[in-house]
Amino acid sequence: MPYHIPALLHETIDSLELRADGCYADLTFGGGGHSRAIMERLSAGGTLYSFDQDIEAYHNAMNDPFWREKEGHGWQFVHGNFRYLRQYLDYYQNDKKSPTSIDGILADLGVSFHHFDDSHRGFSFRFEGPLDMRMNQQGGKTAADILNSYTEEELANILYLYGELRQSRRIASAIVRSRATRPIERTTDLLDIVAKGKYKTTGNDEIEVEPDLKKDLSRLFQALRIEVNDELGALRDMLVAGTAVLRPGGVFAILTYHSLEDRMVKNFFRTGNIEGVVEKDFYGNALTPFAGKQQLFTASADEVERNPRARSAKLRVAQKR
Repeated sequence: MPYHIPALLHETIDSLELRADGCYADLTFGGGGHSRAIMERLSAGGTLYSFDQDIEAYHNAMNDPFWREKEGHGWQFVHGNFRYLRQYLDYYQNDKKSPTSIDGILADLGVSFHHFDDSHRGFSFRFEGPLDMRMNQQGGKTAADILNSYTEEELANILYLYGELRQSRRIASAIVRSRATRPIERTTDLLDIVAKGKYKTTGNDEIEVEPDLKKDLSRLFQALRIEVNDELGALRDMLVAGTAVLRPGGVFAILTYHSLEDRMVKNFFRTGNIEGVVEKDFYGNALTPFAGKQQLFTASADEVERNPRARSAKLRVAQKR
């Protein structure tokens, strides 16, 4: 399995309207698919900053001669959370006389195949392993920490808000009762609580779950992952920072995969805030940093057949005024 197969690759790259000598930021390097497509279109005068908070993405890239050759020659890997985009760019561009200015920003908010398919990372209910779920394994709370320390009300809230689970309170109550007996530390510990008798291990740490449970389990694991990594808070900060560093006419392209993040991006591109509240000037003109004409792309049937995970992908593109 590759580290990651990017969704809507051609649509994303085309929407950025790349200039050979331009300056761009890929905020989610992952397997490097989007970044590579950008670098192949840049000249010696172009620059690409590739962000990823998971250092494993960088180590994986260094096994590829393409990235070893590009490092320091128009390409800069940034090991950090994209919510700090502006601070990192200020640091890397502090030798330039002009303020930080980016021609295009790309963010693919989907989780890499690598994360879902690594049993030691705990992102998927398909494998037996530790309930970690941290994108950056160098610090912060794990999913196990949350399951064992949050109050029943706190658990119910994140399961409802981030997973849109109708049975959030029942699940939270079951978690609290179970952890009173023993800590919840591994995937199977959680499945014993929410999927009693409806799963089995099949070898190589793989778990087979009955089909009727898969949707709810996906939402449960999504909710925990969002909380572990403060994904929505980071997205909010990134949207504000990205708007600040984009030059007039610059392009913001973001791939979303679930309704929570997509709603935030859609609102922000339309109004300049995640709440979607339209503010107007004295003359009644909408106050938004983005031009009115925006684009939305979804995966074709052919792409979904090649890459089923592209089915839920939405690419939203906006241009700064």
